[in-house]
Amino acid sequence: QACLSYSNVAALTLLAAKSGWEITRMLDDIKIWTHEEGDALSFKVEMQVKIPSHLAFSLLSDFTLRQQWDKHFLTCEVLQAVSEEEKIYYVTSPPTRGHESRDFVILVSQRQPCKPCEPYTVAVRSVTLRAVPPFPEFSRSEVLCAGFQIYSDTSSSCTVCYFNQVTSGVMPYLAANLAGSSKSIEDTALECIKFLE
Repeated sequence: QACLSYSNVAALTLLAAKSGWEITRMLDDIKIWTHEEGDALSFKVEMQVKIPSHLAFSLLSDFTLRQQWDKHFLTCEVLQAVSEEEKIYYVTSPPTRGHESRDFVILVSQRQPCKPCEPYTVAVRSVTLRAVPPFPEFSRSEVLCAGFQIYSDTSSSCTVCYFNQVTSGVMPYLAANLAGSSKSIEDTALECIKFLE
C-alpha cells in the first residue's frame, strides 16, 4: 500500500518535471500544454485561481465534489479510506459517442508541501480491488497517471496545474483531433475555476 502511494505521487512529480512540454492553447486564466513520448500523450492544464492554495487543495482532493464541475464524472464514491492522505474511489463516466460508459477504480493520494516553494499534490492512478470486479455494463478503464499540483501565488491566489497521461487506447475519448479535445479540456478548466472561486 505504502509503495503504491509513494509511486503514485512520484509518477505525478516526474510527469510534471518532464522537459519538452509544448503549449497548445492560451486563454486569460488557462494554458493548455501537451507532451508526447512513445504512445503516451500527456496534457497539462494551468489555471490561475483567485483563492488561497490550501483551500484549492482541500476542494480538489475531495473527489466526491468532482461531479460539480467535471462532466466526465457521472458518479463518484469512496470505496476505502486507506489513511488520511489516501482514498480509493469508484468512478463512472457517461457514455461518449460510439463508446459505452466507462468506470474506474482509482487511488487518490494527497500531500501537503514540506517547504513553502513546493506545491500541494493530489495524485491519481488506477488500482485493482478484488471487491470491485469489472461490471458488464461498463468498460473498465485505466488512469495511468493524473492529478493536480497547486502552487501558492499570493495569500489569496494560486496556480492549479492538472496533469493527465493517456495511452493511445484512451485517445478516442479525447476526440480524434486534439483541437476538439482541447475545447473539452478548456470547458472543464473553466468549470473548475468557477467551482473553486
